[in-house]
Amino acid sequence: SAKALYALSGGVKVALTGTPIENGVGDVWSIFRFLMPKYLGSRKDFVERYEKPVSKGLADRTTMARLRARLAPFMLRRLKTDVAKDLPSKIVTVRECGMTEAQSDVYHSLLKDGQQVLEEFEQNGGQARMQVLTLLLRLRQAATDPRLLGMDKLAHSGKMEHLKELLNESLSGGHKVLVFSQFTSMLDLISEELKQQGVEYCLLTGSTRDRGAEVSRFQRTDGPSVFLISLKAGGYGLTLTEADTVIHCDPWWNPAVEAQATDRAHRIGQTRPVTVYKLITKGTVEEKILKLQEKKQLVLDNAFDESQPVMSGLTDNDLMEVLG
Repeated sequence: SAKALYALSGGVKVALTGTPIENGVGDVWSIFRFLMPKYLGSRKDFVERYEKPVSKGLADRTTMARLRARLAPFMLRRLKTDVAKDLPSKIVTVRECGMTEAQSDVYHSLLKDGQQVLEEFEQNGGQARMQVLTLLLRLRQAATDPRLLGMDKLAHSGKMEHLKELLNESLSGGHKVLVFSQFTSMLDLISEELKQQGVEYCLLTGSTRDRGAEVSRFQRTDGPSVFLISLKAGGYGLTLTEADTVIHCDPWWNPAVEAQATDRAHRIGQTRPVTVYKLITKGTVEEKILKLQEKKQLVLDNAFDESQPVMSGLTDNDLMEVLG
């Protein structure tokens, strides 16, 4: 997509984005490569001068001040607080979920089996990175629901039980709910639970053919009370202000991605306070991912404020902090 955009010519070029930095400062280089080719130097120069120091936590104030100074003349920022002064409040609550006995056995078995991978990663670094990422994925799946690993005979996870209680509580209170997960298989499990309870719902994943129809159905006053959405497919371009409750089933390391998803409900047109629940399984990598979020917390509106660090990617040190 980026290469196709670079090939476009025009007397004036404008880039409009709510997320100038999502994974790292390289995102900004790509945007400016379209706007003003060569202004930020070659990709290689930019990586050496800014991206590597930021990702390794070595960028000093002078380095970041230089980057801000180069970008500032060409950036016009509009904050949500400036244009939506009457927007209702947003309340974020972390809900801790315990594991079932069977779930705990699966989780700790995976952790034990992965110890050798972690030791190799500590010694050889990036050479074992893919194996570590696979281990992290499997641990996150086990913490969410072991059935995501194909263990269909296991009883529900503690998180699923907590989610069912939370949904019942919200629906009985007359609320409409957005439920986000990174795992479409988790959404499938939730949809089965809703069917058994006779609860009507909408579903949006990467394979949904008519996004608009699902959105319109949910946005009707008499539409379904639950909208199941995959984080990647539903994090952008949706207005779902009929909902006033948002549930994140599993945490993602980048807080900006979760914030984008939450703001499907917390945006212009919303008239009620929005309650956000983040479900975290106790004693698992999810707790450490939450701490990593706090460490990396950078509201993108403040990405280039002098008091704020710039978001870096998921580094090797981050992986060891989560899994160590």
